[in-house]
Amino acid sequence: MKTRITELFGIQHPIIQGGMHYVGFAEMAAAVSNAGGLGIITGLTQRTPEGLAAEIARCRTMTDKPFGVNLTFLPAVTPPDYPGFVKSIIDGGIKIVETAGNNPQKYLPALKEAGVKVIHKCTAVRHALKAESIGCDAVSVDGFECGGHPGEDDVPNMILLPRAGETLKIPFVASGGMADGRSLVAALAMGADGMNMGTRFIATVEAPVHPHVKQAIVDATELDTRLIMRPLRNTERVLNNAAVEKLLATEKELGPKLTFADIAEEVAGVYPRIMKDGEMDAGGWSCGMVAGLIHDIPTVKALIDRIIAEAESLIRQRLEGMLAA
Repeated sequence: MKTRITELFGIQHPIIQGGMHYVGFAEMAAAVSNAGGLGIITGLTQRTPEGLAAEIARCRTMTDKPFGVNLTFLPAVTPPDYPGFVKSIIDGGIKIVETAGNNPQKYLPALKEAGVKVIHKCTAVRHALKAESIGCDAVSVDGFECGGHPGEDDVPNMILLPRAGETLKIPFVASGGMADGRSLVAALAMGADGMNMGTRFIATVEAPVHPHVKQAIVDATELDTRLIMRPLRNTERVLNNAAVEKLLATEKELGPKLTFADIAEEVAGVYPRIMKDGEMDAGGWSCGMVAGLIHDIPTVKALIDRIIAEAESLIRQRLEGMLAA
């Protein structure tokens, strides 16, 4: 399958594995890239630029295919060493970067000079247009269904993707609710050039997370996610559990008086306990509504091969058949 995204990134299939905290290690990125998609190492999971440099080097021993790095720009009292992370990316020979969070404009000149292609994750058309205007090569358009941070506009992909398609000039991929060949064909039909998957890739053999996490996704339905931190305008979609229920009760009780400190126990520093140790009630962790479409834990290659086969079948048989009728 050939799209503007496969051409831009030099990949076989228009499928990207998004950056995910404590999931996007070398094992995950290499598995996706080896299967013909675009694997992504999550930069900030590595904590230091030196750690990221080592992870990039480790990934190079696992694949000779293109892979990228996610760099999320977040407001913080003590911000990460972003210049150091950018240097590690450039020095490591990375040619594809997925940016997210705040505006990446400050770091684009250095990345561009090094020949790096930048795809920025956006939750609104106005943000996508801004990314286009500052020189991003592509955008990942994140619908309300997505795990993690869906923004505050609550626009689902059935509306957001066509809006992006009629507005943007640069390529874009659909993110949020993507799981299979149906997702890919639908995304292409609405103007996207591929799709970005997060939650679906967690439930794979190679995903370097605890088996409890994978099974929780398989067991979940589309009704089992919750939106947290909405009163703080930092909304995150997470899988429901005891800690999330406690957090939501705190939000309801405190109302407009809520501060981050009131819910820190359920969200701060919980990812290692969940992803590595399998403590499923340790706190809130990002999970999309797409969990309702995830019923197994295949290898990454089997998953991607199945997606492409299903997409081709849908296009050539079901959709063409409708025209013939």
